[in-house]
Amino acid sequence: MRKSEFARAVDDQFGEAYGRVLLRDLVMSAVGERTAEQALAAGVPPRDVWLALCDAEGVPESRRHGAGLPTPKR
Repeated sequence: MRKSEFARAVDDQFGEAYGRVLLRDLVMSAVGERTAEQALAAGVPPRDVWLALCDAEGVPESRRHGAGLPTPKR
């Protein structure tokens, strides 16, 4: 997962405004007692941060994998 895919997944799942709040304020033990912003800045892979965020916010498994990928053109 690229950082751009991570950002798209956060926006799609939580909305732009609430997603920013989560990235800045939610401290997660799964990424070393850091926020998502801090974890990404420290080099934690975006996929690991995404999964930690999903766990913390109770995102169903069906909405976790493949998140952030562009919708295929038909």
